[in-house]
Amino acid sequence: MAVAGKTRNMFEGLVKEGSFKWLLGKKSYFDEELEEMENSPSAGRNLIRELSPIANLVVRRCSKTTSSELQESFNQEASDSIKHPSRYARNLLEYCCFKALSLTTQMTGHLFDKTFRRLTFDMMLAWETPAAASQPLINKVDEDVSVGLEAFCRIAPAIPIIANVIISEHLFEVLGSSTGGRLQFPIYDKYLSGLERAIRKMKSNSESSLLSAMRSSRGEKILELDGTVTTQPVLEHVGISTWPGRLILTDHALYFEALRVVSYDKPKRYDLSEDLNQVVKPELTGPWGTRLFDKAVFYSSVSLSEPVVLEFPELKGHARRDYWLAIIQEILNVHKFISKYRLKGVAREEALWKAVLGILRLQAIQDVSSAIPIQNDSLLMFNLCDQLPGGDLILEALANMSNLRESDHGNDFRAGSGMYSISVSDMVSNLGFAFGTSSNNSNESRIAVGEISVGEMTSLEIAVKESKNNYKKVVSAQATVDGVKVDGVDTNLAVMKELLFPLNELWKSLQSMAYWDDPWKSSGFCLFFSYIIYRGWLGYAVALVLVLLAVFMIITRCFSQGRPVPEVKVIAPPPMNTMEQLLAVQNAVSQAEQVIQDGNIILLKFRGLLLSIFPQATEKLAFGLLSAALILALLPSRYIALLVFLEIFTMYSPPRKASTERWKRRLREWWFSIPAAPVTLERDKEEKKRK
Repeated sequence: MAVAGKTRNMFEGLVKEGSFKWLLGKKSYFDEELEEMENSPSAGRNLIRELSPIANLVVRRCSKTTSSELQESFNQEASDSIKHPSRYARNLLEYCCFKALSLTTQMTGHLFDKTFRRLTFDMMLAWETPAAASQPLINKVDEDVSVGLEAFCRIAPAIPIIANVIISEHLFEVLGSSTGGRLQFPIYDKYLSGLERAIRKMKSNSESSLLSAMRSSRGEKILELDGTVTTQPVLEHVGISTWPGRLILTDHALYFEALRVVSYDKPKRYDLSEDLNQVVKPELTGPWGTRLFDKAVFYSSVSLSEPVVLEFPELKGHARRDYWLAIIQEILNVHKFISKYRLKGVAREEALWKAVLGILRLQAIQDVSSAIPIQNDSLLMFNLCDQLPGGDLILEALANMSNLRESDHGNDFRAGSGMYSISVSDMVSNLGFAFGTSSNNSNESRIAVGEISVGEMTSLEIAVKESKNNYKKVVSAQATVDGVKVDGVDTNLAVMKELLFPLNELWKSLQSMAYWDDPWKSSGFCLFFSYIIYRGWLGYAVALVLVLLAVFMIITRCFSQGRPVPEVKVIAPPPMNTMEQLLAVQNAVSQAEQVIQDGNIILLKFRGLLLSIFPQATEKLAFGLLSAALILALLPSRYIALLVFLEIFTMYSPPRKASTERWKRRLREWWFSIPAAPVTLERDKEEKKRK
């Protein structure tokens, strides 16, 4: 029994010491730090009772001194609304995070430090459960811990190199696509490693001698380079000539160096920073001028005599072309933004760097989700604003914030205060890049704070939120549009005929009264509208019709709530075989050709009348125009309207029917007697040369 007791005591001691942790299962990576913090002599000063355990851990890491001192600093700087008990824990945590980030990002190579990456991820975890009453996450092992969309969109944009307010939601969707809509640390760490490689690549290319003579005047940075590998060439098409070469994108222009025998030719510069009415769009290419392969980018501007087509050949798909098209458009759009809002100095440089950081993020994301197709434009803020509903309002808010922060950087916006996130200018300078074109930019000339404020939504965040809500409405509306699209000309005509049925019936009723099928109805309608026109009530009549339409729509809305939307029932036409479809297309083309011919004849006859090819007809037309001019000049407008209405509406009345038919016959004969102006068809000189 004594031996058994000693054995039991030994096992209990081993379990208490943690020697059998590998048998009892994995513990969270927070456990040891929690035990250390609780057993510390300064535990009372490092624990904030309003915060959850994980939030206390993050605040402890953020503090150089003690957590209680950080809390006292927050209580002094924050307003009463931010310190409201319902939001106190989360706002205090944001304050501590922003303050810590403004200090840690000042260290060289902070983005490459594993400790910094773990800290920023833990900040997102703590943001999800900031209060002491929140559901704890520390019982999960490291592989199971993940963060959600709201936490990522709040903390990640506080570090401008990682994300920004505009694209953070789309970035999270890409990063969390493989883990069920939640972001885990291994994916996050892989993304930051990709950012590290992209930054080093840009720094290496920009500091090299590549295009140094052309880039030095404006301090251009090389963002992307392609065409150096023989298996992935870049082809430039200008007119009928084609050259392989090297393509280089900077933050101001696009350069192409044609490949010669052993070296590259003098680079061609396609400017993206000046307002030259540039057009950048996808283009089709193929042999002998055919349009077969969707793998090229079209560029044109007023400075070029003919457009340029840059082709990116690849065996499958056009992902390489899509990537280059997106980054070229991003640089073009950021310069349009700078020009539109007349940004200068620091605000201009910060806007330019936001586009550069967006391209770096896009390069980093290629390594994370290489197997998943990426919507490049959704990760580039200026391209995204060009597509989002209300994107112009987002850019306006962004420009206003940049100008405001630049003018007030010496007042309430203090770097490192904790109430604001770090700015792009500080982040870029801390990464080792020169901010601006001159190298003597002082810290005072940089914008001190970023786009996120503790406990409040900035004007930029409000504009982004409204735009995304509108975008959801557009997506849902577009889904209904895609659902009602049908194939086939005959089917679409049947749908249109059914939709226009009410208007068609109204037109038939008006036509019946105009032809006086029922003289009593026609007489009453004619007298009623003649009186309205005579009294000058035509505007009121139109207004009354619009009011009745609005009342009808409101009543329909009130009585149709909760009911299914009535569907339009269309009788589908009988299906046609291939031969019938070809004949229908041929018939439609013939009818369209006949309509175009008739239109050309009318225009040519009017040209003949204006040039007096047939003098007698020209004299009659001139006399008619003079008579109309005298009537318009002498008679009041309501009398003219009354005469026009009576003339049109009484044409087929019993007293005037015979004379109307006679006048229509004379008018038709006069029109057929007018000769058309002559036309000569000449072929283009280039077509003659080709033949």
